[in-house]
Amino acid sequence: MHNMIETLSVALGDRSYPIHIGTGVLTQVDLILPHIKQKKVVVVTNTTVAPLYLEMLRSALEAEGVSVLPVVLPDGEQFKTWETLNLIFDALLGARCERGTTLIALGGGVVGDMGGFAASCYQRGMPFIQVPTTLLSQVDSSVGGKTAINHPLGKNMIGAFYQPKMVLADISTLNTLPERELKAGLAEVIKYGLIRDLEFYVWLEENLEKLLARDASALTHAIHRSCANKAAVVAADEKETGERALLNLGHTFGHAIETGMGYGEWLHGEAVAAGTLIAAELSHQLGWLDAETVKRIERMFVRVGLPVFGPRLGTVRYLELMSHDKKVQNGKLRLVLLEGIGKAVLSDRASDAQISAAIEARCT
Repeated sequence: MHNMIETLSVALGDRSYPIHIGTGVLTQVDLILPHIKQKKVVVVTNTTVAPLYLEMLRSALEAEGVSVLPVVLPDGEQFKTWETLNLIFDALLGARCERGTTLIALGGGVVGDMGGFAASCYQRGMPFIQVPTTLLSQVDSSVGGKTAINHPLGKNMIGAFYQPKMVLADISTLNTLPERELKAGLAEVIKYGLIRDLEFYVWLEENLEKLLARDASALTHAIHRSCANKAAVVAADEKETGERALLNLGHTFGHAIETGMGYGEWLHGEAVAAGTLIAAELSHQLGWLDAETVKRIERMFVRVGLPVFGPRLGTVRYLELMSHDKKVQNGKLRLVLLEGIGKAVLSDRASDAQISAAIEARCT
């Protein structure tokens, strides 16, 4: 299995880029070198990932004559702020980095989001590469060019669409991933089956134990299939004017949970799992999903060990937090709901009373 590489492409015309997925690819810098213009790169990482993988990447790059400036950020969703972002700018300016210097984001979703946002802003745009080291970032946040920081009033509300030059996903980094993070990442994997890939959902039902046991071939398949789904959606709707919004199944409720509880209390994937069940409940109340299908979805998340009920923040608080959602259009909240497994729709037809009833039913 070592060094077997599967490559996908995100088709965006002259900004298309590859996603390389494999075991042990972190040190295969021949994949990175074509995307580096200068013999200097900045590697943005965090205090958890740096001791595990920074030296490995750095020595591989330095062996090819590329000098590496590491920027090590504090770890956690609560640090996804302007203050932390400024640490990256301080380092870039301090090292006199140019517009042509490449920034490599080595870490999970927070590192990828912040590294990408910093790259989009620095001198109005510098090239960057995503090297995701968590399941969640490998299947979701590293692909598609969404970069952002959080604000006390809402998650990911300040950011930019800014595509990487490439994504390098090394499955062996998942061996050091805490169990809770692995499970949270599976929430995003399950999402792809629910929104547009029934066949994949059935495969997940049959192979969940293998994924939880970190079976390399099962993980490779799940990551490849998830990225293929995301790449297709992003290619069709890069700036989320329509179809791409379907990728946010469970996220409107989930982001409300994350913001309402305080960033970092619930992991993103945990909040998305509970949020997906609220969305399924609402779909059931609208008559789009039968009770057995809601149960089938719930069983999947329960088997992973993810929450299927949200925290009791109160419906008024949920609705207030959700009013800041990026899918609000002309003051109306559009939600991603389900008409079946593999069939998501974007709808603004649910009333506040119906949304409140679904929240009441799924929050303890």
